[in-house]
Amino acid sequence: MRNYKIIVAYDGTDYAGWQVQPTRLSVAQQLQNTFSEVFHRPLILRGVSRTDAGVHALGQVAVFKTDLNIDPQVMLHAWSARLPLTISIRNIDVVSPDFNPHAHILEKIYHYHFFATRPLPFVQRYGWHIYRPVDLALLHDCLQTFVGTHDFRSFCTGDEHENTIRTIHRITLSWAPDYQAYRISVHGPKFLRYMIRRIVGASLYVACKTHLSPSILLKALDEKNPEQLFPTAPAKGLMLYQVIYHKE
Repeated sequence: MRNYKIIVAYDGTDYAGWQVQPTRLSVAQQLQNTFSEVFHRPLILRGVSRTDAGVHALGQVAVFKTDLNIDPQVMLHAWSARLPLTISIRNIDVVSPDFNPHAHILEKIYHYHFFATRPLPFVQRYGWHIYRPVDLALLHDCLQTFVGTHDFRSFCTGDEHENTIRTIHRITLSWAPDYQAYRISVHGPKFLRYMIRRIVGASLYVACKTHLSPSILLKALDEKNPEQLFPTAPAKGLMLYQVIYHKE
């Protein structure tokens, strides 16, 4: 058996997230089904991130084992040719048998895009249109509230039974000309479900209100209570951009 690592990009709009679902088509299921059709072998993928329904990816990492012994580029071209245009395999490599996509992660980079004006039809499915004026300086300050190591229980689904302490290395705010949108980039080794979307939603909420300050976000962090009234940013603005490993 050989162990393969793939890097996958996808438009998550029409999928029930990455992970295989019992009743709806997911990205992993589509990849597995297509592999079986092309190579007549079963396949089970392990992805590094369980992106939710509607979330996109440019750099999802997944691994699988198979008894096929063919050149990775031959596999890539044959597999990709049968995939829908919403999914693209960017790279395939043979890796060591013990390679674990969840181990030795230096950081994951997520992008969140939002539009300050009505977006063009070609990009509207990749960002959140904010109808109220956004104070960008205030937004930057709000986002910096979350940098560092904190208990993010107030900014996750609320169903977590695990430790909710996480570290964010940095958050940046920039202009993305290809999207004609603002880009929030979040860097960290591990995130909770909905964590980035709740951080973005809360920060934009405050940045649209002239009477609020980032202190309200710090207070919410300290409360360690997921029952906050801030909005959760829509899934369509979120993209898993890259996963960086210590050995890369």
